[in-house]
Amino acid sequence: MIALKIILVIVGMLFLLFGYFIYFRKKYDLINDFEEDYKVGEKDASYAERVGLIEFIIGIVMIASGVVLFIFM
Repeated sequence: MIALKIILVIVGMLFLLFGYFIYFRKKYDLINDFEEDYKVGEKDASYAERVGLIEFIIGIVMIASGVVLFIFM
């Protein structure tokens, strides 16, 4: 059970970092094939911002869940 908690926090940190870099630092190259799709016109910057925000929020939720599990279990 401890390994599951640790994995949850680590994966949450990864999501948080990727979301931070995509949403706040505008590193859209972290999204697979975004640059090519952007050049063609299939995707725009708002798509990348949504992806970054979703990853950032998922990271926060996963880290919070891991911390709560550490405290109460």
